[in-house]
Amino acid sequence: MSKISEIYKHTEGIDKLTFAQKQRLSFIDFSLLFKGSINRKELTEKFEMGMANATRDLTLYKDLAPQNIDFNAKDRTYLQAKAFTPLFIYNSKQTLAKLVNKISDGFDGVLEISFPVNAPYQLNVPDIFIVAKIVQAVLKGKAISIIYTSLSSGSKAREIVPHTIIDNGLRWHVRGYDRKSNSFRDFVITRVSKVALLDKPVEEFEMAIEDNQWMRKMDLHIVPHPTNVQYPQAIELDYGMDNGTLCLTVRAALVGYLLRRWNVDCTEDASLQGGEYQLWLRNRQTLYGAENLAIAPGYAQNE
Repeated sequence: MSKISEIYKHTEGIDKLTFAQKQRLSFIDFSLLFKGSINRKELTEKFEMGMANATRDLTLYKDLAPQNIDFNAKDRTYLQAKAFTPLFIYNSKQTLAKLVNKISDGFDGVLEISFPVNAPYQLNVPDIFIVAKIVQAVLKGKAISIIYTSLSSGSKAREIVPHTIIDNGLRWHVRGYDRKSNSFRDFVITRVSKVALLDKPVEEFEMAIEDNQWMRKMDLHIVPHPTNVQYPQAIELDYGMDNGTLCLTVRAALVGYLLRRWNVDCTEDASLQGGEYQLWLRNRQTLYGAENLAIAPGYAQNE
């Protein structure tokens, strides 16, 4: 039976629940999907409820989806079972936005209100089940085996130690240590077709603390473009600038993505022409040592 068929199989039982019950079960479902575990204490703290009520909710969840959950008696923790399929249906875009903003309630599985907010078309959204496995690996400090399709070598198996999922404004990436190239790299999540957690130990040099580009911070001073913008006050309002300058502190691993996303002119003399370049990086020297500057407008061509 497909995952979609499994999901829809449970809807009849869910429809009979109160909205409050759906919220609590959605939190359990979300925790199992992305963390791989849930316990009574987390439920009681989240919903300010007693242990007995938390036990009833966990029992109800297991009644609705017995294949989803295993109980670890030693740790008194409920774990994601191997046959897990979500009890609720999650919108990929909404769920990814919640992960970015550290929201872990899973309530988009039960809310039915459609708000009048929209956005331009985006590239393919990552498979939420792939993202969930990567999140579990990061939280548990584990390496993963993936099938990754690159532009240079096609589809191949690799082992990486992920530490962060990144939204660069166009694509979703996972950053981590690549055991093939022995370096920290970004991988486009939509190009990942399979993920499996590994039990191989993670070495200290593979951890985020050893990722120099991730740990290094760069101070950017961004101003309205001196020649392409006729009324700089409009740009100052757009970006919330203070005295005509937007000061940001950005990780070196992310700085290229930000500069490209905002079309920041990175030339020494603000020489890029065109209405798309409304910003200029005034302290270009701060970029020294960043590794992903090939995508920064005007930077690579002057190096």
